[in-house]
Amino acid sequence: MPLIAHSNLPSFQRLQQEGENILSKERANTQEIRELHIGLLNMMPDLALEATERQFFRLIGHSNQIAQFYLHPFTLSSIKRSEKAQAHVDQHYQSFDDIKTQGLDALIITGAHIEDADLEKAPFYEQLKEVIEWSYAHVTSTLCSCLATHAVLEFLYGQKRQPIGKKCWGVFPHQVLDRQHPLMNGVNTRFDVPHSRFNEISKAQFDAAGVKILVDSKIGAHLGVSADLLRIVFFQGHPEYDTISLLKEYKRDIIAYLQNTRDDYPPFPEHYLTQQNQAILNEYKTKLLAQTFTLADFPEQLISKTLNNTWGNATNVIINNWIGCVYQVTHKDINKPFMDGINPNDPLNLKQ
Repeated sequence: MPLIAHSNLPSFQRLQQEGENILSKERANTQEIRELHIGLLNMMPDLALEATERQFFRLIGHSNQIAQFYLHPFTLSSIKRSEKAQAHVDQHYQSFDDIKTQGLDALIITGAHIEDADLEKAPFYEQLKEVIEWSYAHVTSTLCSCLATHAVLEFLYGQKRQPIGKKCWGVFPHQVLDRQHPLMNGVNTRFDVPHSRFNEISKAQFDAAGVKILVDSKIGAHLGVSADLLRIVFFQGHPEYDTISLLKEYKRDIIAYLQNTRDDYPPFPEHYLTQQNQAILNEYKTKLLAQTFTLADFPEQLISKTLNNTWGNATNVIINNWIGCVYQVTHKDINKPFMDGINPNDPLNLKQ
């Protein structure tokens, strides 16, 4: 939570110039502390549906320890589910109509498994567009992950994602470009981020959309914010991933190969597995293809014990900062995105 500049102590102004959250006493007096309502539009496939819930719920739960959060998961009816997954959705998820009626302070939109670069071929294209248009008008800030970032760039800015030519996946080093933006407060200047995608929005496309890139890498921009610096937060990677997420995805790709829904045996995710782990998995591959091993022999437990997580701390700080920014400017009336007097084109008052 922010510091209150209740005196003319010079350090308050200096810290604010460095990007720290500093509120004037007058501004603080207008804030009314209440719970925050955060939506989660979960578009992930069935096998990752509940894991994705836990990942984002955990990130919110690890953030501000004073505020109270109500999390509201929902999905899109155009996403076809298995009987088990649909039963989970029917029992525990809200409808988008319910979400619109109750209102939200913030919204998280997950990625989805759509390999084709043309998003118009996605069955949920029109429904996702409706959610994004509604959120921009009614929600203080929307955080987008991977495909959701690509969708917003297309829907709101006319920037269509481009195919990479192969799957970009693994754990990659990233560099903070803007250390003064409040989302970057307390974040290491260099940290890793998991990626798993076949397509990308290039830096030139982000620039053309007026998106300010905060975190960059050799494989492309990862974290950016809309021109107003808060209302849309873009993740092109998957910082929400658990330590074991890429290993589970690798296993799912093996299953797809065995079921003839992919042509090749999957390569390893980059910068993720140790040499020993790769040797174990290569031995498994040899025995699996020779039919002396089965999927039940996949060495998940053995390998998961030695995997490193080099992105979780940075992600927790960024999510905490995001929640803090939302809390500072959201209206006490959940149906209004901003407090009275807040400029929607500069809600954090950073364009002075």
